[in-house]
Amino acid sequence: MAQAARRIVTEFHDEPHLEGRRVTVRRLQGLVEGTGQPASEVAAEFDLSVADVYAALQYYHTHPDEMAAAEERRAKSEESARQAGAKTVAELRQERDEELDDVSNSG
Repeated sequence: MAQAARRIVTEFHDEPHLEGRRVTVRRLQGLVEGTGQPASEVAAEFDLSVADVYAALQYYHTHPDEMAAAEERRAKSEESARQAGAKTVAELRQERDEELDDVSNSG
């Protein structure tokens, strides 16, 4: 028996996501189409059905204006955070790696 896909909603994140989950449509689209991961692997990674992943992809491509607006809001939010001194994930990883190097070199 086929499993029905979850509804796409916007109650959290200020952007479309799967109902009852925090994973956004953009995140799923980026993993499948951006990195080339198979939909089945993405579904397993987030404990979703493959139908959920395909529902997100369909939503992404049938609501281009909404998705572009969500991306613009996200970019503005990230820029505001950067201006307030927030670090990127890459910067945090680099700091962590440098600290680990310091610890391993001092021992």
